[in-house]
Amino acid sequence: MRVLTVFLSALLLTTATGDPARAKPVAAATSDVVFERADFSTGTAEGTTAGDGLAFGSAAGTVSHTDALGTKTWEYARWTGPERAIGFPATELIASWTADVPQGSWLQVEARGRNAEGLTTWYSLGRWSYAEGDILRTSVPGQGDADASVSVDTLVAAVGKPLTGYQLRLTLYRKPGSSVAPRVRTSGVMTSNVPERKTVPVSPGGGAWGTELAVPRRSQNVHQGHYPEWDGGGEAWCSPTSTTMVLGYWGRWPSARDTSWVDPSDPNPEVDYAARHTYDHAYQGAGNWPFNTAYAGRYGLDGFVTRLRSLTELEALVKAGIPVITSQSFKKGELPGAGYGTNGHLMAVVGFTPGGDVIANDPASPSNAAVRHVYPRASFENVWLRSSSSGGVAYVIHPPDHPLPPTTPGLPANW
Repeated sequence: MRVLTVFLSALLLTTATGDPARAKPVAAATSDVVFERADFSTGTAEGTTAGDGLAFGSAAGTVSHTDALGTKTWEYARWTGPERAIGFPATELIASWTADVPQGSWLQVEARGRNAEGLTTWYSLGRWSYAEGDILRTSVPGQGDADASVSVDTLVAAVGKPLTGYQLRLTLYRKPGSSVAPRVRTSGVMTSNVPERKTVPVSPGGGAWGTELAVPRRSQNVHQGHYPEWDGGGEAWCSPTSTTMVLGYWGRWPSARDTSWVDPSDPNPEVDYAARHTYDHAYQGAGNWPFNTAYAGRYGLDGFVTRLRSLTELEALVKAGIPVITSQSFKKGELPGAGYGTNGHLMAVVGFTPGGDVIANDPASPSNAAVRHVYPRASFENVWLRSSSSGGVAYVIHPPDHPLPPTTPGLPANW
């Protein structure tokens, strides 16, 4: 359920929006998470070809699709992945992807799970288009039955019906008879069981104390009132602003030509551009988690959504030169130094002090110069990982040739 709040100026800030809290199921006493990448050489292909990703080879059929832009006919090619066992009873599933979908094409991502009663129905986890004018980029509201429901971008298992397996289905669409060749470059699924816990103990150091990455600083507040058609303007743009900062770190973001439509007085047009191209027309916001990592994929980066178990794990990524975007919620005063409370907010973790506290580029700041914050380690970890928050949700965005570090030994891989 989307929660609407009012975002005040930085000096009077009480609520930072852009990533409203999603309904959480009652979870088990122990936590687990696994992230698995799709292998396009397996599964069932209907007109798709595997090789350098998953490409539209030939049409398997045609369908009609209706949204606010009208009713259009599309030909499609589809890949259905094999069923994959999770290894523990999962309560949530999030799929993410990067894809090349030029004008005249789009992608739908679906998943279904297995519980004790068998396979569920297929649920849509997003209709993705980078270009505009073909379809509306959107999550699909109103999906829910006795087995599961979809909360924006997250498949949530019904209470008492955890998932023990899942299948992923990707469908590429293009205009009939077109030579456009949409392609999925990467895709993956994160399944998890987040424990019901009000507090989280602080984790030990992970080797990145004293490390700070040179991530550009961008404030969402300086965009207040800009382009209100995309969720009211900058007051709700924490997610695309954080994504933009990480894109800038990798030297990949929109060109001056791309942003030529932005008002020349705008201080950082790349942020407005990201908000426009991550906007979810059903959710009515730019905080759809996989849409942000898919947007990063537009610039040749690999991006995915996962859950991290601790700041120790996050440190491994920072030590490897990879900043991490985190999702958290907290009341005013729970995160010393923030000066606000939020029912859901994204920021980029860019390093750690010599004493292990978190250095974050927090877009809920009055100016770009004020974006750098140091947050106490224990407080940050608690408001990020506890079950009333996101349970450790993170965006990991990096160039394909910049390797990820090893995952935590002895635990299922979560990147």
